Amino acid sequence: MARFTNLLVDFVLGHPTSLTLLKPLASRGTPFLAFSSRHNLSFPRSNNENKIPLLSCRFVADQHVQKLIQGEVELFQVEVHYKPFKGNRKGQEDQIHRELSWEGDVKLSLSCFVTFLVILSLKENIEGVLSRDDVKAIVITGLNGKFSGGFDVTVFGGIQGKKTKKELGFMSIQFVTDTLEAAKKPLVAAIDGPAFGGGLEIALACHARISTSSAQLGLTELQYGILPGLGGTQRLPRLVGLQKALEMILMSKRVNGKEALRLSLVDAISPADKLLKVARQWSLDIFECRRPWVLSLYKTDKLEPMGEAKAILNSARIQAQRQNPNVMHPLVCIDVIEQGIVSDPRNALWKEAEALQELRQSSTCRSLVHTFFSQRQIFKIPGISLMNLQPRKISKVAIIGGGLMSSEIATMLILRNYQVILKEKNEKNLSEEISRAKENLQNQVKHGKATQNDLEKAFSLLSGVLDYDNFKEVDLVIETETESLSLKQEIFAELEKWCPQHCIFTSNSSTFSLRSVGERTKCQNRIARVHFCLLPAGMPFMEIVRTEGTSPQVTVDLIDFGRKLRKTPIVVIDRKGCTVNDMFVTYLLAAILLSERGVEVYKIDQALESFGMQFGPFRIIDMIGFQAFVAISKMFVERIPDRSYKSILLSVLQHHERQGRCNGKGFYKYDNCGKAYPDPELNNKYIKKAGNLSNVTVDAAKPTKLSDTEIVEMILFPALNEACRIIFEGIVIRSSDLDVASVLGIGFPTYRGGIIYWSNSFGSKYVHSRLEKWSEEYGDFFKPCDYILQKSAEGISLEKETNETKSKL
Repeated sequence: MARFTNLLVDFVLGHPTSLTLLKPLASRGTPFLAFSSRHNLSFPRSNNENKIPLLSCRFVADQHVQKLIQGEVELFQVEVHYKPFKGNRKGQEDQIHRELSWEGDVKLSLSCFVTFLVILSLKENIEGVLSRDDVKAIVITGLNGKFSGGFDVTVFGGIQGKKTKKELGFMSIQFVTDTLEAAKKPLVAAIDGPAFGGGLEIALACHARISTSSAQLGLTELQYGILPGLGGTQRLPRLVGLQKALEMILMSKRVNGKEALRLSLVDAISPADKLLKVARQWSLDIFECRRPWVLSLYKTDKLEPMGEAKAILNSARIQAQRQNPNVMHPLVCIDVIEQGIVSDPRNALWKEAEALQELRQSSTCRSLVHTFFSQRQIFKIPGISLMNLQPRKISKVAIIGGGLMSSEIATMLILRNYQVILKEKNEKNLSEEISRAKENLQNQVKHGKATQNDLEKAFSLLSGVLDYDNFKEVDLVIETETESLSLKQEIFAELEKWCPQHCIFTSNSSTFSLRSVGERTKCQNRIARVHFCLLPAGMPFMEIVRTEGTSPQVTVDLIDFGRKLRKTPIVVIDRKGCTVNDMFVTYLLAAILLSERGVEVYKIDQALESFGMQFGPFRIIDMIGFQAFVAISKMFVERIPDRSYKSILLSVLQHHERQGRCNGKGFYKYDNCGKAYPDPELNNKYIKKAGNLSNVTVDAAKPTKLSDTEIVEMILFPALNEACRIIFEGIVIRSSDLDVASVLGIGFPTYRGGIIYWSNSFGSKYVHSRLEKWSEEYGDFFKPCDYILQKSAEGISLEKETNETKSKL
């Protein structure tokens, strides 16, 4: 019988191959053979002289590929490629690659993402090779330098039927524990690239783990509202200790290979090009009893003493409840971990499986999965994404115009290693601008966010100019000048003269259309707008505004620019105003409206923070600063006076020298470390005065009796109303983009899915009825927009878009 140097078997899952088809081919002695169930292709001989056509055939016999390699053909290497049914798993491939070497070890390669089909295939492959006498050990690795990105997220959040105990425990107990970990031959995981979630859990069940120093390892399930479900809750604490395991699991924290070695999460580090060789040798050393054969599930040497372990678990519970009082999955996870420590780890695996089944159907899981996919969908721009354009490098950025916003932007760019040129009209303004930027950088060091060395490097990246002579090598210009159309037009005309042909011209203004700003130029295709949220340094969000004339390349460049700033960019169509800031300002004005009608400021903040907002509205206004917020809200009120709210409260506070956190006095008082404290004088001294100046009547003081739920609705529904107006006008590509914007731009809780998705929990009719009621009592600020009226009349979700709301993009 001839020996094949390589035999490739490619078949569709569900169509077993026939051994008889191979027997006649074996007699040819061909050094390189291949089969395909679908295509007539060609595959090169090992000597590259000729090509042999792949045989097109339909496999119908009932013999599996495993039986092919049991003695009929002598093999050096076997690769088995599994492909799923097209109807069930569009565009995805679940693969297990298998290689058998003469040394007696088998390499099994996982696909990037773990699915049920991958688990099933891996189980069948391992059971097959375990039954062979010529196999001594097994190495599990990934494909193309990626061990596994974790379990396929698309299976989370769906409605599941009730499962039997056997079905619940199939993956965690029957496969991972009773097949992998209990195998009579050693299994070693060779880890490079990402090893997350279910992929890492498979590695934890192996008898050793070898990784590269750059590998990333982590159990990331809690960010999807579930818990590790393949034994990770039990094995990780036994490998790295309870304290570190809780940190990694509850925070979805990832560690690199070097850190993993220090924690004993992996057994050795290897260069990427020698990873398989080291892993194979390690597995054979275990087989020959030269290295320990470790069952992670039953290790105890890393676990803390029982009393200390219980104290650590109780502390973790308190911290989890404090951080996220509205979600249960962290507490459920802690309970499952505790079960294995105080009782039996195998019994805890059953509890883990039951908890996973329940959590994956929860509203929290559905919301977090929605947010996960929405954040990835946001980069898909119709008519641009499919062009596969590569972003051009942006190294030098010029900022034109002074003020708080320009110094904040400059600071942010410098900290990301961009060369920044600040241009001002005169020496005095320029000196003030550079001083503000340097003060911002000093604060980074003061708060431990940067080192003194970082500071010195940052100063070297910043320069100031009074003319355009230094603009000849600029890649991007951000204009932040005062709101004068003629001035902006003059600036953009000058930029066209001085800047290189590839330079992108952007404005941070929202008062004038981009078409008007660039009217005196011939480069409308290079003009766009970038908006950072009201807290540019604190929120990981950026808005990119384009016109019909903005080139696709410019859009791609700005998206890449935003991502390198570690901000998620949302692309919108040109309009007056800033899409996300309009939602944000509406949210903050609603809070001020309630406070001027008698609801205590600190009660409002407490209600919103208890709901899950990152900060209460008045803490946010303090952080923005009264001067900046008054200027932004003034533009908002002037642009849409019929549906905005003009506050008197901020003017009263400013009159009494309160400017927010920047001078230690705003809605809160601040100590030297920036810690906020309620001010007992605020309500009696200032808010009542503002209420009197607003001529608030006794009847209008009804909000003082509002529950926390009503406060949340009265403040967030106006922002939701504004978001719906944006959808109706076709400003955004999809409604889920505003969910992302609300989470990253205004601190909306991720576990509620975003402001539009959240509305599904009560429906369009309820939103409409509440806004209608409040508009009758408090004015047009609460008046529902046409989009809400339409959805309410049709009785459908605000999330569901129709042809009438199709994006202009």
